[in-house]
Amino acid sequence: MSAGDRAVAPNQQLPNDFEIGPIRPPSEAGSLLLRVTRNCPWNRCSFCPVYKGQNFSLRTVADVLRDVETARQLANDIQELSWKLGLGGTVPAALAQRLWNDPAGTEGFRNVVLFLLDGARSVFLQDANTLITPPDQLETIVRAISTAFPRVERITSYARSHTAAHRRLEDLQRLRTAGLSRIHAGLESGSDPVLKFVAKGATAQQQIEGGLRLKQAGFELSEYVMPGLGGRRWSAEHAAATARALVRINPHFIRLRSLALPQSAPLRIEREAGRFDRLGDVELIAEIGLFVEQLDGFTGILHSDHILNALPGIEGQFPQDRGRVLARIRHFLDLPDEEQRLFLAGRRLGVFDDLSDLTDPARRRFAERTVRELTRQPQGFQAALWELSERFI
Repeated sequence: MSAGDRAVAPNQQLPNDFEIGPIRPPSEAGSLLLRVTRNCPWNRCSFCPVYKGQNFSLRTVADVLRDVETARQLANDIQELSWKLGLGGTVPAALAQRLWNDPAGTEGFRNVVLFLLDGARSVFLQDANTLITPPDQLETIVRAISTAFPRVERITSYARSHTAAHRRLEDLQRLRTAGLSRIHAGLESGSDPVLKFVAKGATAQQQIEGGLRLKQAGFELSEYVMPGLGGRRWSAEHAAATARALVRINPHFIRLRSLALPQSAPLRIEREAGRFDRLGDVELIAEIGLFVEQLDGFTGILHSDHILNALPGIEGQFPQDRGRVLARIRHFLDLPDEEQRLFLAGRRLGVFDDLSDLTDPARRRFAERTVRELTRQPQGFQAALWELSERFI
């Protein structure tokens, strides 16, 4: 869409942009992204490639409120265009595509387009640990968002469990009352040896306390688990201890994020130096099975909503779907080695979305060619799979 097709030109009446951080959870793909802090106040986790070499800082309330107003004005301008086009203020896919392709569009403008395309339902506060913001300041920001976007159904954020454990319950409750409704927390592991090895900066008990405090304050809680983080040395311990911690917290959501080691992750150096023995994809799926087997007492939803997870479909409402999830894992593990390799290669290239795709002749032929090519790679088949998966980070 050209600038002339817009209701107003972007360099005249539409504000230019607002600040957006580098990441957000996959479940927040349609959210309005508003940056409250820059980078991560801890920034030492050896598995994490994000924020390395960057200093942490709090943004001023005035700067964040200015971004909220910019986003509101952009949304109003786009909705005004929708009314002029007879679309009733909505942003259907065709209009969103036209706006997205506007060469004059800024990153903030495109984010607002996605936000409206998704129904303007959610806002995500960036970066890694918004709860470290002084409670009074964060409450002011959250209330401003609720006022600017009164139809928003949820406002969410990343937070460190360590920070939550040290926040006063009444401060957390004030933030919940103001409109902050869901917290995404990176548990990663419930094993203290694993947490220490990867420099997580929190013990299992501190993470449990933080999770329980967030729930007590009334937040929806989404806890992230990193299969493979313990390597071969701690695989069984990692699976069992993580399950125990999550049963104690009993969050609303558990989200699987399998370990990946791009170049900027310090743990990759440990692997290349031989100090971390990384699990292959088949072993990693077996570890997830061990983890799921021990989720006795969990009554939330397990999600596997990231392309890094080698086996899709490991998700459902617990406890009723646990048997189905385990059956899916066992189905894969019972396949012959050749079929496992075929599926994993097709999965990493986006050819296979489900185990049933192995019966599709065209997809299967493509995956078979890929297996032959990956097997010839000097680093070996599994290392070639790792390289393919790490393209998605």
